[in-house]
Order: sequence, then C-alpha cells, then structure tokens
Amino acid sequence: MKTITVFGSSQVRPDNPLYNTAVEIGAGLAQTGFKVMTGGYYGMMEAVSKGARQADGHVIGVTTDQIGKRYDLQPNTYNCEIVHFADLRDRLSYMVENADAYLAMPGGTGTLHEIAETWELMRIGGIPDRPFICFGGLWQDIIGALQASPYLGAGYQGMITIAHTTEEVLSHLNGQR
Repeated sequence: MKTITVFGSSQVRPDNPLYNTAVEIGAGLAQTGFKVMTGGYYGMMEAVSKGARQADGHVIGVTTDQIGKRYDLQPNTYNCEIVHFADLRDRLSYMVENADAYLAMPGGTGTLHEIAETWELMRIGGIPDRPFICFGGLWQDIIGALQASPYLGAGYQGMITIAHTTEEVLSHLNGQR
C-alpha cells in the first residue's frame, strides 16, 4: 500500500468549508488505496485524517515536541499510528522520505516550508520524483509566481500539479500509479 503525505494548515476549523473538502479528500485517498500521513494535529491534518478513517483507511500522525509541547497539543483522535520526533526537521524528513506522493492543502509558512523542501529535494535528486499536488488557488498563485519568475533555474517545471477539486486530486494520483 502506498503512502501519501498531506501537508496543510492547523488553523482550519470544522466550520470552514475547506475542512469538509479535506475530509472528502481524505476519504478519497483511503478509498484509492493510500495510507495517509499527516503532521498529526488539527486543522487540515485532522480533516484529512478524519476522512481517511471514516473510509477505513490507515492514518499515520507524525508529531513533534517542537509543536506539541510548545502549544500544549495532543495528536488528533483519527490517527491509527503515531510516529514522534523531538525535532521539527526530523519530522519533516520522515514525512518526505517515507511517502510515495505528496499533497499540500492550503496552509501558512509551515506548509510553504514543507512544499519548498520537498520540491527542492525532488529537483536535486535527494528523493525520487513522486506525484506532488498542491490544492487550491493559494498554491496556484504562489507556485505560478515562482515558476514564472526569473529566479528558478532549470528543473522546477512540471514537478507540481495544481488541483482545485477532490476529483482532480484523485485523478492525478490514479494517473501516476
């Protein structure tokens, strides 16, 4: 069974329509045969995990003391398995190295960091090329601006797919298997 790492904001709450979209995506990922790996806490991570669990999927939460202890957080209740690290860098390395695909839901600077590190590692051959999807207009604007800028050299184009619907996410993943 393949594993997909899902990055995304911890700030999205259940009353936000995007939370429900993330639940739907999580269910679709599980139904498509993916184990879902997230940062293990709340917001987008919780929503995708909830959807995957509701579809009888396996969810891996990758937590860290640098977030959990600092903000007094516990992992969300939808995780089947917890992998814990003291350091944020080790957490991200684990999530990047142990995935067969990546999905970045809307998020802030933490999610941007996760996208940038994953993208760069694929570009330089630090990890194999894998399906990498960024969901929504926020990432379309940011990734598009970077790709259109004179500041990216060769090799960055075509590594990230932008999706706007659950169907587009699942279609791209199914096309890459």
